[in-house]
Amino acid sequence: MKKLLFVLLFIQFHLFSQELDATVTVNYEKLPIQNQEFLVTFKDIITEYLNSNRFSGENWNVPKIKCTFNIYFQSASDETNYSAQVFIGSQRDIYKSDRKSPMLTILDNNWSFTYEKNQPLNFLPSEFNPIQSFFDYYANVIIGMESDSWEKLSGKPFFDKALFIVNLALSSRYAKGWDRGSGNFNRRDFVEDLLNEKYRTVRESLYDYHYGLDFQFKNKIAGQEKIAGFVFTMNSIKSKIDSRSVFVKTLFDAKHSEIIENLKEHPKREELFKILRSIDPPHSGKYDLN
Repeated sequence: MKKLLFVLLFIQFHLFSQELDATVTVNYEKLPIQNQEFLVTFKDIITEYLNSNRFSGENWNVPKIKCTFNIYFQSASDETNYSAQVFIGSQRDIYKSDRKSPMLTILDNNWSFTYEKNQPLNFLPSEFNPIQSFFDYYANVIIGMESDSWEKLSGKPFFDKALFIVNLALSSRYAKGWDRGSGNFNRRDFVEDLLNEKYRTVRESLYDYHYGLDFQFKNKIAGQEKIAGFVFTMNSIKSKIDSRSVFVKTLFDAKHSEIIENLKEHPKREELFKILRSIDPPHSGKYDLN
């Protein structure tokens, strides 16, 4: 069963069939005018695909997940072959609050695909398609991260689906971006980290972290202690995990500002920020300022 707070959130909202409430933007200014004309309905097609399909295969009995996909077309080798960078973001409701917790802030800069004007997108999760599978992968990652934050390790079925998509992609001609060696971020390493037993403690601690965010409506100090506990846990296992992990990097890309905001008045603030500088070097300058 879902945790109590998850159930309480459901009570406040209607029953939903689909999981995502996605906002899509498209920028194709770098493309020739002819290609831009071919893509005039692309944003609407992707939005409809993300918001009309049930990626879990079941009714989604809690509020839809707010997420964004900002697509920046980089090139077109002809009338149908494109490359793009995509910013993917998702947010989680914080209980009894009008604030949102950032769950993902990913810049995926290696997406290539074939698209014809007004091409329909069919939801066929067992088959690889460079467009649909890209969005299926991120839909499952978004749902998995959301689920993990409400019930420990409950995102695994969605991460399994994402890994299945990765394996389909690796045998296609669109493997770039899916396999290792595709820049600072690749889809394979990210989901393999999420499923790696080595990072189980990180995922479990993230559940406690989000419980702390939710509990602040009732007891702010107790909630902050849960958030601080996440930092101490990360410090205790830092020798066991790879600081270059795509998962760990992506985690702190999304969370560092929120962590700072919630711990800047903590009595062990200096100790906590010192730990954060050591476990999250890319954002050390942010911790130095607080």
